[in-house]
Order: sequence, then structure tokens, then C-alpha cells
Amino acid sequence: MSKKLDHLPEGQHFHDAVSHLDDLISADGIPASAAKGIIYSLVETLGSIVGDPDLPAHVVSGYEGALELAREVQAKLAK
Repeated sequence: MSKKLDHLPEGQHFHDAVSHLDDLISADGIPASAAKGIIYSLVETLGSIVGDPDLPAHVVSGYEGALELAREVQAKLAK
């Protein structure tokens, strides 16, 4: 990974975080308002990262997968 990307966590870390949050939501282990705030922040952060044209393609694909999962969780919360 380039020096510019060293400060960014791997896409898998975001994916794991969103999956964990989805599990908590499904088990009623976190209040919906807290989950909505966390998911909103993750979607905004991931959207900014994916929009960075300097990211190598393989890193972008990991972030895009996490972003898609985060959007699915966000849609679930909106119901």
C-alpha cells in the first residue's frame, strides 16, 4: 500500500464493523438511533474513501463491498 493509504484501515475492517453492527441490530443489542448514527457515519466515510481517485482498484473494491453492506443495513433500519 502506498504511504498515502497507510492511515486508512483495510476495507475488510469496515466490512467486519458493519457486519458486527448488523448482528447487533438483528439481536436488538443496540438502540436503533445509535445504529442509525453509526451507519450514517460509516456510509459517509466510505463514500468519501471510494470517491478518492488515487486509491488502487483492489483497495477500492474492498471499501465498495463494505459501503454496499452499510447501505443495506441503513435500508433495514429505515423500515
